[in-house]
Amino acid sequence: MDYREEMKELREKLNRNAYLYYVMDAPTMSDYEYDMLNRRLVQLEREHPEEITPDSPTQRVGDRILEGFATYEHPVPLESLQDVFSAEEVEEFCGKMDAALGTPVEYTVEPKVDGLSVALEYRDGVFVRGATRGDGHVGEDVTENLRTIRSIPMSLPEKLPRLIVRGEVYMARSVFEELNAEREIRGEPLMANPRNAAAGSLRQLNPKIAAQRRLDIQIFNLQLAEGREFTSHSETLDYLKSQNFKVISYKKVSSTADCQQEIVDINERRMSYPFDMDGAVIKVNSLADREKLGSTVKYPKWALAYKYPPEQKPSTVLDIVVQVGRTGVLTPKAILAPVHLAGTTVQSATLHNQDYITEKDIRVGDTVIVQKAGEIIPEIVEVDFSKRPEGTDAYHLPETCPVCGAPVSRDADGAAVRCTGAECPAQLLRNITHFASRDAMDIDGLGPAVIQQFIDAGLVHSAADLYSLRAEDIARLDRMGEKSADNAVRAIEKSKGNDLAKLLYGLGIRQVGVKAARVLANHFKSFDALAAASLEELTEIDDVGAITAQFILDWLASPQSLDLMERLKEAGVNMESTARLVDERFKGMTFVLTGTLEQLDRKTAQEMIEQRGGKAAGSVSKRTTYVVAGEEAGSKLRKANELGIPVLSEAEFLKMLE
Repeated sequence: MDYREEMKELREKLNRNAYLYYVMDAPTMSDYEYDMLNRRLVQLEREHPEEITPDSPTQRVGDRILEGFATYEHPVPLESLQDVFSAEEVEEFCGKMDAALGTPVEYTVEPKVDGLSVALEYRDGVFVRGATRGDGHVGEDVTENLRTIRSIPMSLPEKLPRLIVRGEVYMARSVFEELNAEREIRGEPLMANPRNAAAGSLRQLNPKIAAQRRLDIQIFNLQLAEGREFTSHSETLDYLKSQNFKVISYKKVSSTADCQQEIVDINERRMSYPFDMDGAVIKVNSLADREKLGSTVKYPKWALAYKYPPEQKPSTVLDIVVQVGRTGVLTPKAILAPVHLAGTTVQSATLHNQDYITEKDIRVGDTVIVQKAGEIIPEIVEVDFSKRPEGTDAYHLPETCPVCGAPVSRDADGAAVRCTGAECPAQLLRNITHFASRDAMDIDGLGPAVIQQFIDAGLVHSAADLYSLRAEDIARLDRMGEKSADNAVRAIEKSKGNDLAKLLYGLGIRQVGVKAARVLANHFKSFDALAAASLEELTEIDDVGAITAQFILDWLASPQSLDLMERLKEAGVNMESTARLVDERFKGMTFVLTGTLEQLDRKTAQEMIEQRGGKAAGSVSKRTTYVVAGEEAGSKLRKANELGIPVLSEAEFLKMLE
């Protein structure tokens, strides 16, 4: 078979299966078969790059990190909807439609997805551009990130000259919960809710990060179709479904009573949808009638959004318990008398932090009003003080960790209270995962799942226990085997020789990131020297402020920390800096790297700067000595030019290193 024909056949097979998998939830090939076909296509595209097409499944995730988003002017405005909150307002709307059109009106009623509205543009059946709603007239071009959404088809069966559709990008509740669990393990801030998570993901400048967020979409409107005529909204949705789009479910109704009933029915089904929804959308179905009705300055006259009020019910606070999260944060939780809310029985509600409890004055025994925030997370809205029992006491979080007994400390810049124990069992998975991560001790193969197995089997109780693991113990674990066990032990043994900087970062001391760890290791040269440092000595170091210095001293003063370090020493883990200055030619200089370097990756370039006494910064300022600009340099290069900062090419930078 000619390679062009083979590439075409592979694209069609892969795109077809992606549609069946991500839109229809009915794949026809195994993951292995899909991966093999995809690998073959990648190979052919490397050999014949001139044959790569925009609809190739290999083009969904780009390698280029964007500097920003271009603006996009919508050919057909993306109008917003008028919100209503009562059955009376729905009845009034339907009455106006009947009066204006003079005949019984047919409507469609759809769930209102709580996400981010976008437009997708296709030329000759191929996806070419996508943009956010913005103000309805001008949005941001987020094409590269939209390509990462697997349910968006890259090519369509019918090749219309131009097609524009509108949809709502969302993060499924199940994905949101998974990603937050992973972020908690890594010690990253949790995402607030699925809508904010979707909006933030779609505006990532790195498409690879957007791809990791596993966004989805529901198409709910046809904006423009050159070469096609339609008479109704329902007809357009059915057509879009035939073009492999994931289309919003809808129901056609022909009376006010039916509209009201479908609004109720959608609310009852809301937990069966994969997405968050905050209402129902009612639209006149006839496109000719829509033209006749027109729009106001703000909204179309032929549609509205009914917003569901949050269901609220009273309950009683039976107890307040404290949970210690994987990042050490103490989170109080109210144990409630069971109450049925939004389709589920609620028996607890998060109380967030001490400030939240104090502000609402929540006490054990109180009668409280409960609702589900975003229809997912139970929360206490207010206390019914008229029903407060006598003799109740104000609640305060404990001063020691309820799990390990270590002192707790409140964040200087926030309301969180944290356990300071380096070996706290509640933080075990997060601490060891961080310790073994690439920028820390870089123990290959020790991800969260494997470490969780170690913990469940009672093999590790702190990071130091990794160094006493035996291959025969690991081999007995599920899905491990002798080879995997031997590899794990070798990787753990290899990590003993790492530089002090990697160890310091791996210890998880608050505000000691990769850069600060490297600065501390280069300055003190050994852990013992760091442990003997005073507050004044620490704060004299560049990039170590007073707050970070105090966190270091507090960590070093903890008995759990001392025990951990003693055991790591006994295991033979290196406690000294192995990095040595090549020379001091860059002493006192600050470099900023921007764009893509051809011969060096950014991490290597930063290390070369630091090995010669210089500093690698992340942003351009008046204190910047040089900006090293690679291909597709953007805002940092512009700022350097504005400030008159000297700009070096990669070749000029390499010459300085000679």
